[in-house]
Amino acid sequence: MKTASRLLAVCAGLFALALTQSASAAEFSGPQRDEIGAIVREYLIAHPEVLQEAMAELEKRSTAAEAEKHKAAVKQHAETIFSSKRQVTLGNPKGDVTLVEFFDYNCGYCKRAMEDMMALMKDPNLKVVLKEFPVLGPGSVEAAQVAVAVRMQDPTGKKYLAFHQKLLGGRGQADKSHAMAAAKDAGLDMARLEKDMASSEVRDTLQESFKLAEALGMNGTPSYVIGNDVVIGAVGLEVLQEKVNNARCGKATC
Repeated sequence: MKTASRLLAVCAGLFALALTQSASAAEFSGPQRDEIGAIVREYLIAHPEVLQEAMAELEKRSTAAEAEKHKAAVKQHAETIFSSKRQVTLGNPKGDVTLVEFFDYNCGYCKRAMEDMMALMKDPNLKVVLKEFPVLGPGSVEAAQVAVAVRMQDPTGKKYLAFHQKLLGGRGQADKSHAMAAAKDAGLDMARLEKDMASSEVRDTLQESFKLAEALGMNGTPSYVIGNDVVIGAVGLEVLQEKVNNARCGKATC
C-alpha cells in the first residue's frame, strides 16, 4: 500500500509537471489535459524505470528531510536528552560520545539490543544514557516505575545496571512483581524502593521521557540518540558502532 501510494504521488507529480511546462497551462481545455495525461501514461509504460528513479529520489529527499528534522529536535532538547537529572548514566560520564537509549522492559527487540549496549560499553570513551519509555502496556509502566525508584536509590548506576540486565534478560512479562524481584536480587533497599515509587519523581521522570520521545519523533523501542542522529529500531551492533564512530570522527570507522 505504501509503495502504491508513492507511485500515485510520482505519477501525479509527473502529470502536474507536464501541465506546468507551458505558461498557459491554466488555459488548457479538458480534452487537451486528457491528451497530455495520455502522453504521460504512454511514456511511463514505455519507460517504467522512470518511476523507480523518481521513487528513489523521493525516498532520498524524504530521508534527508527527516534527518534534518531530527537534528533540529536534538539540538533544541540537548540538555534534557544528554544531561537530565532524571536519567541513568553508565559508562564514562565524561565520554566524548553519548549514546542515549529509550527502551521498554517488555520489548523483545530491547532484550536483544541490550547485548549491543553491553558490547558498546567496552568503549572507554562512551557515555551511555538509559531512559525508560514504557509503551507496551500496564506491565511496562509498572516495571519502569520500579526502575526509576532503583535509579533514585543508586546514583552510580552499578546496581541499576544489574537490575536492568536481570529484568530485561528475564523470561515472562515484566511487571511490578518481576521488577521488584530483580531489584531485590540487585541488592536494593526494598522498603525505600516502595517509598520512592510513590514519589512525584517517578511520574516526572516518565513524563519527561514521553515528551522527549514525542519531540524526537520516536514511535517505538528501542530508539536511540547518538550524537545528532536519531535512530529508530533495533538496528544492530554494527550500525550503532558506525553511528558512534560518525559522532566521534565523522566517518564509519575511526
